[in-house]
Amino acid sequence: MSSNDVAILRASGLRKSFRMGESVVAVLKNVDLAVREGEFVAIEGRSGSGKSTLLHLLGALDVPDAGKIEFQNADIASMGNNDRATLRNTQFGFVFQFYHLLPELNVTENTLLASMIENSTLKFRSMHAELKQRAATVLDQLGMAHRLKHKPSQLSGGERQRVAIARALMNSPRVLFADEPTGNLDIETGKQIMGVLEKLHREKRQTIVMVTHDRTIARMADRVLVLKEGRLDRADA
Repeated sequence: MSSNDVAILRASGLRKSFRMGESVVAVLKNVDLAVREGEFVAIEGRSGSGKSTLLHLLGALDVPDAGKIEFQNADIASMGNNDRATLRNTQFGFVFQFYHLLPELNVTENTLLASMIENSTLKFRSMHAELKQRAATVLDQLGMAHRLKHKPSQLSGGERQRVAIARALMNSPRVLFADEPTGNLDIETGKQIMGVLEKLHREKRQTIVMVTHDRTIARMADRVLVLKEGRLDRADA
């Protein structure tokens, strides 16, 4: 069995419900999923279908009511909060529909933000030159070398999303999670951002799990699954 056939991320029997007033709404119902290393998987579904909920569970941002999530055979759901935080900071990267850039920081500083939070002030200062160089390299690969000192207000939507992607790549994540990464962009800019993700996957063999409501965007992945009525199914050809 080759390394590409091994599931780096696996979920089985996932259930998740939320209370809305006096009612309990079951969002995920026995969801099973396996993601191979180097694979680009898209999870398609309508708004409110539970796509983001599933992504948050897979990325250790939340825990399921029932079921198991394994990253490299380690059960994420059974980890303590600190271990899950460490896993998120060292193994996972996240890109969201809204860029979550700090307006007072420039492009380089926003890219370094996760590293600033993760490390103590003393450690960050000792690593600053190295991290700044890595940020410059990643931003250059994403076509942002000419915008390093610009503030978010000086950037287009596509440029802001590229910075958000750069920030997510700073820790060389084993899995990149993308939650509606084109949802806040026009069609043409969305295609450009998808081109960035495709290039990362093609050239770096980056493992990507993306959720989207857009069928056209979803079809750009290796494999498409559809989340409907709380369950995952393979997309129709």
